[in-house]
Amino acid sequence: MPAKMIHTMIRVLSEETSVNFYQSAFNLTIAERLDFDDFTLIYMSNEEQSFELELTINKSQTTPYEHGTGYGHLAFVVDDLESEHQRLSSLGLSPKDIVNFNHEQKALAKFFFIEDPDGYKIEVLQKLGRFR
Repeated sequence: MPAKMIHTMIRVLSEETSVNFYQSAFNLTIAERLDFDDFTLIYMSNEEQSFELELTINKSQTTPYEHGTGYGHLAFVVDDLESEHQRLSSLGLSPKDIVNFNHEQKALAKFFFIEDPDGYKIEVLQKLGRFR
């Protein structure tokens, strides 16, 4: 039986700031919030899929996390990349420029990057090809 991916976890400094970002940028809502003595876990998702983003807030953390060289990015796919870029810009979220990425003279991807409040890179892709 194949394994099913269910979530990815990132550590964030501010619960409120991060939840607000993912709600306004990607329409994610809190599926569950679990509060413990030393940390809080927040699972966020939307109606597009069952895969979740897990935000971990360590209560003793007072400085931003270092991402090191191992983290790459989280990716979302949208129906209309230009409209999404404009919407995120209007929210003051500063998406980077749209990039058309080709491989062997064929369109592979059309995307832009944005960063969340903790500096995690997020790729936003146009639905096309393998990105559905």
